[in-house]
Amino acid sequence: MNVGVSTYSFSRLIRSGEMTQSGAVAKTKEMGFDSVEICDIHAEGGVSEADYARRLRDEAAALSLPIASYTFGANLLGANDHYDPQAEIARVKQQVDIAALLGAPLVRHDAFGSFPADYKGLRGFHAVLPLIADSCREITRYAADKGIVTTVENHGHICQDSLRMEELVTAVNHSNFGLTIDIGNFGGVDDDSAIAVGRLAPFARHCHAKDSHIKAGTEIFPGRGWRASRGGTWRRAAIIGHGNVPVAQCVRILAAKGYTGALSIEYEGIEDVLMGISMGQENLRRYIAMTAG
Repeated sequence: MNVGVSTYSFSRLIRSGEMTQSGAVAKTKEMGFDSVEICDIHAEGGVSEADYARRLRDEAAALSLPIASYTFGANLLGANDHYDPQAEIARVKQQVDIAALLGAPLVRHDAFGSFPADYKGLRGFHAVLPLIADSCREITRYAADKGIVTTVENHGHICQDSLRMEELVTAVNHSNFGLTIDIGNFGGVDDDSAIAVGRLAPFARHCHAKDSHIKAGTEIFPGRGWRASRGGTWRRAAIIGHGNVPVAQCVRILAAKGYTGALSIEYEGIEDVLMGISMGQENLRRYIAMTAG
């Protein structure tokens, strides 16, 4: 496994103007990471998305820093309040084209997030699963022609549980399609991270390393920075190794299942950004080294 970081981890600095996305790529190399994951394209000064993607590709290449993945959002049921999956599929394919410009071998697009109980006559996950699977299959066939693997992530509550992720990847049933497994996201739906990772590891094409502080939902609201899981458990993003997610155990499971790809840190904590990323990398590398013993 190699240790990478997502530019998403630098989001606070990028939003404040303290750092550009290009600067985040350079900082990734400076901090000693093995790879970088590009999260969306945050172009500067009127530069087009395509030209900025080429720029990031060239800058990463000059640093001998592999781009492990390109990550962007999607809702394959169609955006906002209208049901137009074909329009969203077309947009996702355009993002696959951006991934090709980046030289990224893999993309992560979302499947979908929450939707009303009765959405255009469709009620619940299993009602929309065939439609989502068809859309994922169409996108991955398009991406395969460009040499790019496609994945979805355990993200968005309704498609976040490991059992549902397993159902989706097996429904798509395409060799170019797999999962980006986020170790920390399972807590958002009260799914045990270690059990979930063990279940989904055979489908892993990319992984996110993430940690969270966790408090029982029976306690009163802990205050700013905390949010509730689907089942009401309190969670706050943490530096890897400082929280309650069994990150080391999940790394051990991935290694045992033969995963050799990137573990990209997604840092969302309230601590200083660079400190949080740096300390997380130290701990994650230590966990990986332990799997070789």
